Amino acid sequence: MNVDHPSLPPPVSRPWVAAALLIWLFAGLFGGGGAVAPKGWLESEGVVITQPREGPHGTWALVAAADSELLLELKGRTELSPGDRVVFAGMSDGRAGTIGGRSHDASIDVVELRVLSRSGSIPRRLGGIVRERILSRLEPYDQGRALLAGFLIGETDQLAEGDMVAMRRSGLAHFVAVSGSNVALFLGLMFVVAGPLATGPRRRAVLGLAGLPIYAAATGFEPSVMRASVMAGLALGGRLLGIVFETWQLLSLAVGALLLADPALAGSLGFQLSVAATAGVVAGARWPLSGGRVMRALLVTLGAQIAVAPLLLMAFGTVPLLSPLANLLAAPLVAASTVIGALGVAGPGLLVDVGAGLADLVLWVARGASVWPQLGPWAVLAAVTGMVVAFRYPVMRPAMALAGAGLIVVQVLGLGSRPPDPGVVVLDVGQGDAILIHGGEGRFALVDGGPDPTLLVDGLRRYGVGTLEVVIMTHVHADHAAGLAGLTGLFPIGQVWAAPDPHSTEASRRAMSLFPAYGIPVREPRPGDSYRIGQLLLVVEGPLRPYASPNDQSVVVMVHGASDSMLLAGDIETVAQGELAHLRADVLKVPHQGAATSDPEWLEEVDADLAVISVGPNQFGHPSPWVIDVLESSGATVLRTDEVGDVAVPLG
Repeated sequence: MNVDHPSLPPPVSRPWVAAALLIWLFAGLFGGGGAVAPKGWLESEGVVITQPREGPHGTWALVAAADSELLLELKGRTELSPGDRVVFAGMSDGRAGTIGGRSHDASIDVVELRVLSRSGSIPRRLGGIVRERILSRLEPYDQGRALLAGFLIGETDQLAEGDMVAMRRSGLAHFVAVSGSNVALFLGLMFVVAGPLATGPRRRAVLGLAGLPIYAAATGFEPSVMRASVMAGLALGGRLLGIVFETWQLLSLAVGALLLADPALAGSLGFQLSVAATAGVVAGARWPLSGGRVMRALLVTLGAQIAVAPLLLMAFGTVPLLSPLANLLAAPLVAASTVIGALGVAGPGLLVDVGAGLADLVLWVARGASVWPQLGPWAVLAAVTGMVVAFRYPVMRPAMALAGAGLIVVQVLGLGSRPPDPGVVVLDVGQGDAILIHGGEGRFALVDGGPDPTLLVDGLRRYGVGTLEVVIMTHVHADHAAGLAGLTGLFPIGQVWAAPDPHSTEASRRAMSLFPAYGIPVREPRPGDSYRIGQLLLVVEGPLRPYASPNDQSVVVMVHGASDSMLLAGDIETVAQGELAHLRADVLKVPHQGAATSDPEWLEEVDADLAVISVGPNQFGHPSPWVIDVLESSGATVLRTDEVGDVAVPLG
């Protein structure tokens, strides 16, 4: 017997109809990109496409100019809004990159900037109002309220870098990347506020399509919210046209529409992770296994983790081992915090406190899970292979479960991450310095933090670091100071040494403000100051006086072992080197990534047997070939972190 269901729309038969609708709706919001921007002085105009944000090098915003997306380094100017048309001038590095999950074709060191017109788009203006309303209702910020801002609109500027690192290492960072659940919550609140205007599925669909661009604007057009908004728009548009979409169809059409509107998204890590995680969630939800709600939730998080694992490995080199468990614990807390916090923003302020309190619990989970092990490529491959074998051959499941449990025990007990021998480890943190000093018996000090807090924390965990007795910030540049902000809240720190005056950068100011906030004493070291850490003695050699160059202002430390010594020279250049001509050492940490800013005679006179260059991919030509030639001709063996990874130097 055939039964008709006139109330249910037919399955989708013309997906291009809805795809065209979405392209029409969102093409005005998302510009194109992908052109190569010139290097050198650039004068242009464009439209601001992201909310200005704080970064390691200061305030930044992305601008669509001609056929390019450009990163404007704004030096503190934050009164811009998405949709503003600006004219600007400054030096372009002509080098593509990624920031905040968005790709750009070049970075511009802005010297002049003028607003030609404010955003004339109604969705952008309303989105700005929504954003300001949410942020103002969350003030004054503590870490719970800062994380709640991330849950609601993806805003993490107020969240301590250490807590953001903890979220990443525990596999919970996706909760501050706005997703479909956030979009659904926004639409639900909008339908409630609209009252009679939202009665009936078609009215809700029209209202939802009008509201989606507003929420996208409120979140600063983050890649994840763009994906979620377009999927929601497809579903609502399909409802208007009488079309029912499968989730896979929604995802496929949304990705196609967005890449057609903005091809540059293909290179955005945030967009890639969002799409992969969504696909993993869908696959996990359909996994053909029986089980209750807890098992189903675990499969969903496991599916998302497997899907994003290749991207995480390519971007960061590791994935969290127990991320599914952390997500299982955190997901209900995040959902409750987001819903209650949203109600508090729209109504009683007491609910904001409740939502922030639940966000604090999420941070508690993240901080605890951040110490759990990270898996490298081979371990991930072994784990995935074991899961596939267990699924394909049921008889192998007990053996695979036993092997998996053994892997977890080995990793959790830290059998794969032991302290190095007493001495110095120059960590491979890319283009910058982070130098771990181990005096024996688990006693550690750290000199500089590199440019990326996540890479720094991964390196410290790799060597079983629990407490840092001394942290030294040699100077203010971000490639040495930015990573230090990720230590607070994750590692107990005894004291900090820094002598930045008269210089400062955004990265150094952020780090130097966080240390006192966490009760960590900060002192200015003087030449001759020393600190014994186990079998090693740290002696301060410089700076001898204030210098015009921040590099010459570096804190210079000699590390003495029983018979060998190592000179940690920061980034000192010819002026400071000339005043420290008396220094001799068995091992030299070459200043300034081996740049051509050193005095060749000084490099020779240090008379080191081993020279270590901490360097990563860069456009500056570091290290300079002549620096390597001078070192090798003086009898030193030269090791580079970009070629060999971490360099461990025992100091007997």
